[in-house]
Amino acid sequence: MKRRHAAALIVAVAPLLLGACGTEADKPAPASTSAQTQSVKNVAEITAGSTYNDTDVMFLQMLIDNLEQGQEMAQTAAKRSARAEVADLAKAVQATQADEIKLMKGWLAEWGKPAALDERVSLHADHGGMPSTGDKEIASLKTVKKAEFETAFLNLFLAHQHNAVEFAQLELDKGGNELAKSFAERVKQSRTDQVQQMLKLLAG
Repeated sequence: MKRRHAAALIVAVAPLLLGACGTEADKPAPASTSAQTQSVKNVAEITAGSTYNDTDVMFLQMLIDNLEQGQEMAQTAAKRSARAEVADLAKAVQATQADEIKLMKGWLAEWGKPAALDERVSLHADHGGMPSTGDKEIASLKTVKKAEFETAFLNLFLAHQHNAVEFAQLELDKGGNELAKSFAERVKQSRTDQVQQMLKLLAG
């Protein structure tokens, strides 16, 4: 099967990005297992093209790291949250970000670049001190008291998703690959929407 290029992004990626940022009222029904499998397959078929610069590579590497940390936090939240709204947000984030990781790793492999960061702190410092969530903060979510968990999770994850917005803005400002920039715009919008949703959940 011939792999698809830029035109496929709007069809296959945008729904995945937006799926985790809706409210309970407008959230779509969960996809079937076969539909989820098909969505992953479609994501794997989207190619980035051969034109890219160092910012494109750095953006994808840092965002993959961000999303993998986010997966760990969301997994904990899906198990420990008392409110269904918080657990549902965490589960939606898990599904969406799994597809995003698959997409970005495919692009980096296409460019012959590694997906993993050698050193998170030093790489972020080399590119303007872009923020990163600490591993100890993430681990603390597993041990914080049940009554305090949702507040701790939402505050930490809110800041974490804001980091992703900053990564996306850097790509929009300095990236060279048009598909990566289009993806960054969707990341920026979806994470901004999630931040607003979490602020509402924190308020009550």
